[in-house]
Amino acid sequence: MAKPPELAGRGGVWFRGFDDTGAVVAEVHVGVEEPFAPARKAHPAFVLDSVADLEEVAARLTGLGHPVDRGEWASFPGYCRVHTGDGVGNRVEILADLPGRRPEP
Repeated sequence: MAKPPELAGRGGVWFRGFDDTGAVVAEVHVGVEEPFAPARKAHPAFVLDSVADLEEVAARLTGLGHPVDRGEWASFPGYCRVHTGDGVGNRVEILADLPGRRPEP
């Protein structure tokens, strides 16, 4: 998506995702820093519809040569999750809700 003109000069890129009805379901803003240093703790998290989807994405990433860390698979109550990295070393989390197992707020 286009950044507002008053922010465009700062660099980076923004993404917006829509569902089938056209409603916004996600927005990600990616900034830039000089000198570049990959974010190893701060990270985006993408929630998938099912554990089966999570397994499929993890297998696809592994098949493409991207390391997938399952070390925190059950460390977030109500979810299964894995971590991987983007092409320049930033941490990325991918998780799936475990229906009926998420704690009450």
